[in-house]
Amino acid sequence: MGFGFAGISRFGDIRIMHTLYDSDTFAVVHILANALPETDEARQQPAMLPPLPRHGFEIVDKRAGKEVYLDGSWAEMFQRQIDAWQRQTPTQEEVEDTLEGYATLAQMPVHMH
Repeated sequence: MGFGFAGISRFGDIRIMHTLYDSDTFAVVHILANALPETDEARQQPAMLPPLPRHGFEIVDKRAGKEVYLDGSWAEMFQRQIDAWQRQTPTQEEVEDTLEGYATLAQMPVHMH
């Protein structure tokens, strides 16, 4: 079992979400907040986005009904973990143990968007 893109959703013109992991216990979504829309019209217009791309990861603990959003240095650290998982495929138990550590940071109740 490895990390891979399970689905892609677009929200408005500038948010793209990639579901990276989904189990009975956890879900992980990579959020590209400054991604460019993939339309001909958008490609012809100058970008009105901030110069620094922002992205993060949302980790949902389904058992506790809570979520945590990682951005900045937390997102960079989690990206390094994902890169390591892509080089050496972990077991589901190893992935869930790692996500359990991040889930301890979760304080926000999960809301339907």
